Amino acid sequence: MNPLQFTIPVTSEKTVIIQEDCLPRFYPHLHRHKEAQLMWICRGRGMLIADSAMHLFQPNDIFLIAPHQSHVFKDEPDEAGIHTLSIYFDPEGCLHHTFLLPELKPLENLFRDSKGGFKVPAVCNAGIADRMSNIQRATNIDQFVQFLSLLHMLSKITPRPAPLAQQTDTYITEGEGLRMANIYNYINQHYHREISLEEVAAEAHLTPQAFCRYFKKHTGITFIAFLNRRRINEACKGLTEGRFDSIANVAYSCGFNSITNFNRVFKTVTGDSPKTYLAKYYQNVAN
Repeated sequence: MNPLQFTIPVTSEKTVIIQEDCLPRFYPHLHRHKEAQLMWICRGRGMLIADSAMHLFQPNDIFLIAPHQSHVFKDEPDEAGIHTLSIYFDPEGCLHHTFLLPELKPLENLFRDSKGGFKVPAVCNAGIADRMSNIQRATNIDQFVQFLSLLHMLSKITPRPAPLAQQTDTYITEGEGLRMANIYNYINQHYHREISLEEVAAEAHLTPQAFCRYFKKHTGITFIAFLNRRRINEACKGLTEGRFDSIANVAYSCGFNSITNFNRVFKTVTGDSPKTYLAKYYQNVAN
């Protein structure tokens, strides 16, 4: 089964479509549409399948989904709903001739270099999110001017972010998307305990060696690195929500059997120790 062709409700009076969603879950099916989609994850955690690649996401992540790029966002089952803000636009539609203007050459280059989509670097998230909010509040000409300014900000990101997936001439099938989603769902259900390579490979109906190659191909990282990111993602939630009375309890609840290993992996993934991460979080909340 091919990914579903999704039609965005575009009106003749609008070049740019802004859509805010507060829902129990993400749209569950692998799909694609002719419009580019810039999505800001305001609330929600999980995995993005884009073409044949998998990416973890968390609140404040921003993704550019390229036109016709197969994708589906899989949220974690224990999330209390999702909240996103998306901007849809068709670079090959009525905007095409606008982007050919000499002054807008950087925007043409942006879309030429971003046919695999990309994730906005975290350091740029606040500025891009602020501009997206401005677009949502603006109307008519002001909205379009803000939109061009947003694209200008995206075009100035250097170095250019890596694509979400390598470009191919074929679309990922729904069956392949389901296979990757099943792997992620299995990790989601069992990350709090030790997961052997053999058992997760069996879940994917692959030998351990074939699974390692398959997983690295679709995520760009090893299974252990992906599992650690998922565990640290949960640890960050546990720390900031105050669900545990100690960092050690957070570590053990997320599948780590050694505080030393937890601290090492936490710093590798977040760049901070658990105590520093928590201190920065409370400082941001206070401000």
